[in-house]
Amino acid sequence: MLTAISATFSPAFAADPVFPPGVRVGLAPLVGLVPAKTFTGFETSDQGVKVLMTELPAAAFNEVDTAFKSNPAGMAVKPESIETTAGKAFYTIENAKDATGNVRRYSMIVGGGGNFSGYVAVQVPENAQKIYTDDAVRQMFSSIVVRKEVPLDEQLGLMPFKVAEMSDFKTVRTLAPGAALLLADSSDENSIETSPFVVIGSLASAPEKAEDRGRFAQQAAGSIPGLREGRITMSEPQRIDGMAGWETRIDAVSGKNNTPVSVVQWLRFGGGKVTMRIIASAPRDDWAKAFPRFRAVRDGIEPR
Repeated sequence: MLTAISATFSPAFAADPVFPPGVRVGLAPLVGLVPAKTFTGFETSDQGVKVLMTELPAAAFNEVDTAFKSNPAGMAVKPESIETTAGKAFYTIENAKDATGNVRRYSMIVGGGGNFSGYVAVQVPENAQKIYTDDAVRQMFSSIVVRKEVPLDEQLGLMPFKVAEMSDFKTVRTLAPGAALLLADSSDENSIETSPFVVIGSLASAPEKAEDRGRFAQQAAGSIPGLREGRITMSEPQRIDGMAGWETRIDAVSGKNNTPVSVVQWLRFGGGKVTMRIIASAPRDDWAKAFPRFRAVRDGIEPR
């Protein structure tokens, strides 16, 4: 009887798990949740209840798992373990405040088969907590599923550009859905730098004057993550697909094994305050073979 009464106040589930576009973690959203318009996940029509879904490095789940086993009392917010469709996961519940008032926040992390960690964050405002209860959110968490990869067409369809040439790269996936795309020879996300790879994305800024492009390009090159002992070997203007651009090359070391790499950064300037950015890297010994592949990818990119 209590179960029946409880069910009348708790939202039901969608029939099947749903994967938000571009990510490898999905769930069966509670009724009333629809695909979000401004982030990856789900929300209510009034945008009060939010379910954010993303991916974290594979080590993130292992770190939580280890901390939970070794010293759960020492964790600032003690997580609870939960069995999901995808296996063991951990979640936390906190009370907090935002601009609208009191909210209930839930966070959940689940392993992604050793390749990534799935992460889900839920926020429920006070006026929805009688419907979206702790038990309801916990049951939604239990429906979590993961997939090995995002279908290529789905990934590419999210991008603000088209990629006509993949240059036989074995791995193609989004780094940030709708924002950055990775093409790589390695399938091991922990050692991408040991073989050629390309990252296609954009910068949310652009030089105001043509004479500022060189400085802008070098500053952007200096911000490429994962490079150490970097040295710019060339930086010069270049026309890319008929548009103003800039090519910068760097020698550096990268990764846990200090792999010597050569890197090229291409910037393509267009209208507005956005600059297309292509970063391509290869171990120095593979550079001569990799560079023509990089250039073919670059020349096959078209804005939508």
